[in-house]
Amino acid sequence: MAKLNVYNMKKEVVDAVELNDDVFGADYNESLIHQVIVAQDNNARQGTKSTLTRSEVAGSKKKLYRQKGTGGARHDEKSAPQFVGGGVVFAPKPRDFSQKINKKMRDIAFSSALSQKIRQEEVFILDDVKFENAKTKEASAFLKTFGLNKRTIIVTDGKDEKVMKAIGNIQKVTCENVDLLNVSQIVKNTYLVITKSAIKKLEEAYV
Repeated sequence: MAKLNVYNMKKEVVDAVELNDDVFGADYNESLIHQVIVAQDNNARQGTKSTLTRSEVAGSKKKLYRQKGTGGARHDEKSAPQFVGGGVVFAPKPRDFSQKINKKMRDIAFSSALSQKIRQEEVFILDDVKFENAKTKEASAFLKTFGLNKRTIIVTDGKDEKVMKAIGNIQKVTCENVDLLNVSQIVKNTYLVITKSAIKKLEEAYV
């Protein structure tokens, strides 16, 4: 079992925690992680784009002018794609982009991504994340203390309004409830800040 330090908000070591290998010691499976992220992104797509083809454009279907003798190109009706207001070639239509990923695949990818973050030393475990006044200044000082200068996600056990308010004006920093954390969020953020109670909740959910 991997053993990681637990910090307070000042980056002082206050405890240590042993991580369960079933959750935090999985092999890196890049292809499965990619498959799950693609599915998650596709499932988030609305698929509501819709434009008119030439057969759907309202208006006269009369040929614009005679075929020969004008010196110009040959044209059919005004709804042809080359005219302003005409139909669209290969027009996008509403469609379902959703992809099914079974729970076992999703769980393995989640554990694999999380384990890789720990191997890369990009995970910080805190006893708790608290911003008493919910100020951006507090959050900025915290990020500077830990050297979190790239995309960062703060994972808490439950929704914390003060944390969300404190980081609301800081680019590339987000906060998520551990119950809603997914593979895409782990991979797309460089650093993962997670509370000790959230770690325990993950082990209970995935072991």
